Amino acid sequence: MSQFSVVTPLQPVLNLRERVEVALEAAIRSGEMPAGELFSAPALAAKFNVSATPVREAMLNLEKLGFVEAVRNKGFRVTGIRDEDVANIVAVRRMLEPALARELAGQIPADEYGHLRAMADAIVDGASKGDLTTYLEADRAFHEAVNAHSDNPRLTSLISQLRKETRLPGLAGLLATEELSKSAAEHHELLDLLEAGDGEQAEAVMHRHIGHVIGWWAGRPEAGA
Repeated sequence: MSQFSVVTPLQPVLNLRERVEVALEAAIRSGEMPAGELFSAPALAAKFNVSATPVREAMLNLEKLGFVEAVRNKGFRVTGIRDEDVANIVAVRRMLEPALARELAGQIPADEYGHLRAMADAIVDGASKGDLTTYLEADRAFHEAVNAHSDNPRLTSLISQLRKETRLPGLAGLLATEELSKSAAEHHELLDLLEAGDGEQAEAVMHRHIGHVIGWWAGRPEAGA
């Protein structure tokens, strides 16, 4: 059985099942829990120092996302994802997120930027510490907070769901690398452009940022990186 680390204390604002699910989702999305590996609820429960019940509940929710499949009397196996599926998710995200960044440039109230920059700092901190749970959760919270300034809740909900479904199997191998630091720094770059009202460049940064999914975060080199 593959090993993965639980670096960050599980978030106290969430209930027990949610905290376990956040950590497991991060481990699967980042490749710490690799495709094809089988994990038992009791073994995972021991790792989190919880009972097996919240682990099973979390795994059943992750099964609905297609991240795992139940194996009778054995536990849960992490599912694989085809390159074609990743490419399709990225293609849809590139249709939506860069255009939204352009739209939001100059539209976010000035007093929101202190909070958003603190969230971007948390992403940078997670990257520097090699803490993938913190990195992915801070990244999710940051983009949801930025996108929340859109007046189209259906669009922001769809983007959030696509981001949640995005698998990043090469991310675990980027710990303490220049690539992960650059990716983290792009959040501050995006905020600078949004605050300056530069929609064209904000759109370009988001397009590049999403491209990491099929580049660095997939364990591949990127053109121009």
